[in-house]
Amino acid sequence: MVRRNERRRTALVDAAIEVLAREGARGLTFRAVDTEAAVPVGTASNYFTSRDDLLTQAGARVYERLRPDDEVVARQQAAGGDRVVYAGLMRELVDRISAFRAGYLALLELRLEATRRLELREVLTERVRSDLDDNIRYHEGSGLPGDAMAVRLLYLALNWLIVEQLTLPDVFTPEERDRLVTAAVERIVAAE
Repeated sequence: MVRRNERRRTALVDAAIEVLAREGARGLTFRAVDTEAAVPVGTASNYFTSRDDLLTQAGARVYERLRPDDEVVARQQAAGGDRVVYAGLMRELVDRISAFRAGYLALLELRLEATRRLELREVLTERVRSDLDDNIRYHEGSGLPGDAMAVRLLYLALNWLIVEQLTLPDVFTPEERDRLVTAAVERIVAAE
């Protein structure tokens, strides 16, 4: 029987994200999630049908938590539409994602695990593709310069910058990171 207490399920999925970030996919067990969530042993197994179910829900939750809130979106939409504004928005994006270190590291673990689990790969592929399509649609309606290709190229470049920031934080100083984001926007997004 799968339990339906949504607050408890969310707490367990958030605990799974922390376990993934700290111990990797191999360390993600129901017992580890129970310990992280500070609930009785056996609780997680009452909420998830399998470890794959837990992995999939952890991936979905990371994306849910990374999504900007309505206030951030409204502020971005009101900001205007040139490359300077765009670079500022991208720096803010890198900062927001970097601030959820456990979530991004958990996504990296899930991606590695997806190389061994076809079902997880299919779920993540669809989720990433959908997220990228949403970003392109948002961009096209925002009035910011550049096209869909620029969005894809920035996605690729900034993802690796975030990986660098979270795994080897001393490679670039915060100032260098900001300059790199600005340079990526200036070089990828055509001037209008």
